[in-house]
Amino acid sequence: MNHLDLAALLADPTTPLMRAALRELPPKALETLASAAKQATEQGWRQVIADRTRAFATAQPDGGPQAVTAYFTTTEDSGSGASVSWSPFIAALSPTEDMPDLRHTETTARMVPFGEAAQAEEDFADPQLAEALQRLAALDPPAHADVLRVHLPTSRVTRVKP
Repeated sequence: MNHLDLAALLADPTTPLMRAALRELPPKALETLASAAKQATEQGWRQVIADRTRAFATAQPDGGPQAVTAYFTTTEDSGSGASVSWSPFIAALSPTEDMPDLRHTETTARMVPFGEAAQAEEDFADPQLAEALQRLAALDPPAHADVLRVHLPTSRVTRVKP
């Protein structure tokens, strides 16, 4: 069996064959498998974030240097127990690897009138990107001051402190 055959079996771990195989594993092996699966899941969501961010940056009108990095700040969801997640909107696209000033007092914001927030999210948000950011935050919760940095040439997604 090669790795592609194994991946196909693991893609549906609820099949009778996979359930039987998992039941035969000792607890230590199951813990190792769960840890490896979590790391692979995080990497998969990071790749989605990098791909969707690159697509967004590429779609921007030509008018200057191509973006090299993108940054996401955090947002607080007070409805679910004040959890912190990644904002589904790109805070900054930068043509260099130097982090721009992302403080709220230094960034330009446009007020969205009450009632139009859902429309603004529909117009500007990328559902795949939003889901990937939410899933990554669930797997590796950010702190309030964290910034998610996406290096577009290498697809590397890292958490940094400003």
